[in-house]
Amino acid sequence: MDNVNFLLSRIQNKSASIGIAGLGYVGLPLAVEFAKAGFRVSGVDLSPERIEMLKNGQSYVLDVSSEEIGRVIRNGTFTISTSYGSLKEADVIIICVPTPLRKTKEPDITYIRGAVAEIKKIIHFPILLILESTTYPGTTRELIVGEIERNDCQVGREFFVAFSPERVDPGNQIFQTKNIPKVVGGITSQCTELARALYDHVIEKVIPVKSAEEAEMVKLLENTFRSVNIALVNEMAMMCDRMGIDIWHVLEGAASKPFGFMPFFPGPGIGGHCIPLDPVYLSWKAKTYNFYNRFIELATDINGNMPHFVMGKLTRALNQQKKPLNGSRILLLGMSYKNDIDDIRESPGVEIYKLLRQEKSLVDYHDPYVSCIKGLEEAEDTVYSKELTKECLKSYDCVLLTVAHQRFDYPFIAEHARLIFDTRNAFKDIQSDKIIKL
Repeated sequence: MDNVNFLLSRIQNKSASIGIAGLGYVGLPLAVEFAKAGFRVSGVDLSPERIEMLKNGQSYVLDVSSEEIGRVIRNGTFTISTSYGSLKEADVIIICVPTPLRKTKEPDITYIRGAVAEIKKIIHFPILLILESTTYPGTTRELIVGEIERNDCQVGREFFVAFSPERVDPGNQIFQTKNIPKVVGGITSQCTELARALYDHVIEKVIPVKSAEEAEMVKLLENTFRSVNIALVNEMAMMCDRMGIDIWHVLEGAASKPFGFMPFFPGPGIGGHCIPLDPVYLSWKAKTYNFYNRFIELATDINGNMPHFVMGKLTRALNQQKKPLNGSRILLLGMSYKNDIDDIRESPGVEIYKLLRQEKSLVDYHDPYVSCIKGLEEAEDTVYSKELTKECLKSYDCVLLTVAHQRFDYPFIAEHARLIFDTRNAFKDIQSDKIIKL
């Protein structure tokens, strides 16, 4: 039996052992789905704190319950470790490590390089390697195939490599790992087929494309589309503010059109791992082909400056109260990057907090999903969420809402806050002169 059919047979009868490198927002839900489907799954994460929590049956990812973790740990289908040595028997290894940006706005693929280096130490053949970490087109071929392939070991013969972009939407109660369509693209057609066969066990719909580069580009296009359209509506919001027009009423009217219009909504900035970063990855790669993405550059600039627009409007609102920003007491409502989750990566709330501190404002925050934040201030290691009481709300010069959590009691906040700056139209059903909008 050749290597392709050997691996395909093990995948189809679920005797294949699966390794997951990186147990974060992407890797942990995927590991649990494979374990629930009957595969033996070994997970690796370099964080001892995460591994300890999992061993105790505790989940640190909102979309995976502690009950699910405990069940797959207890029945032995999911084992965890901080060592890549635990993956030495794996027939399939899926890489789900972070891909941040450097301060220079260049892709930081250190984690992918590190994972590949560790895998090379324990690799055996045949094996299927899949990269899920979002990155620029060509990464899979350069960093995985280029590192492993040699004269006596060729991709498509001894080992198989594919890319499948993660499409995680934290906190989404409708679309989760199992029912979000999965795109796969391999280095060879056999690589694509093996990856498709694997994901078919845990994903309702798998969509093969013709190459790893096409699959890599799919994810970047998806989030660049969102970034550019969010930037457009953010610019419209700034223009409407200048003209004295309510952007939220404009959007409501435009959204009534049943064709040719898709509503996007303004806000204090964009956050999370994907939308702020993915277009920059694409733009960076395009420059190596002497191609310059003017839409991406403009959208990145507009979205990145929204926290400063919020600061300007807040300053004007406080001036009308005869209060300077310096010394004013500000309470931020929401520190996660979007509603009803605990993820603060690239959060506009965090950026606004820091900008307010630079202006010598007295800043606190309340977020039911984020009890504390480490390293938010130089002078303090940890900042804690304030309890939202009547006395608390009355003590601030302005309550600035950055995230529209469903758990916020909006009538209660509106009743007791002295001034509210609503950047998300969360108070749309409450009429009050003390509420200002983005």
